[in-house]
Amino acid sequence: MYHALYADIASETTANIRDNERAAFEKSISLLRMAEEKGRGSRESVEALLFLNRLWGVLLEDLAHPENGLPETLRATLISIGIWMLKRADDIRQGREQAFAPLIDVSESICRGLRRA
Repeated sequence: MYHALYADIASETTANIRDNERAAFEKSISLLRMAEEKGRGSRESVEALLFLNRLWGVLLEDLAHPENGLPETLRATLISIGIWMLKRADDIRQGREQAFAPLIDVSESICRGLRRA
């Protein structure tokens, strides 16, 4: 009886975490779209890039934690994506890149994956 209850709670907790991650990606996508519309250097751009940095900072910290339950290869892939996202965001901030579309595309792909999981 207790094992079934624990499994239900663990399943709900995982679903809640996934929902929160998806919501964070949806907010990031929305901010990035506004930044794309207003252009690099706009207030919207600063806000979107700051949010993206915070989001990926939290995700990378979690992915690097030894108790993270994801398979090691998936964690490594997500860490690589996160590092690329942060580098691309810095390139935009520094004026070396202008396009937000790659950040939006990758974020949408991850968000779709979170919906299916």
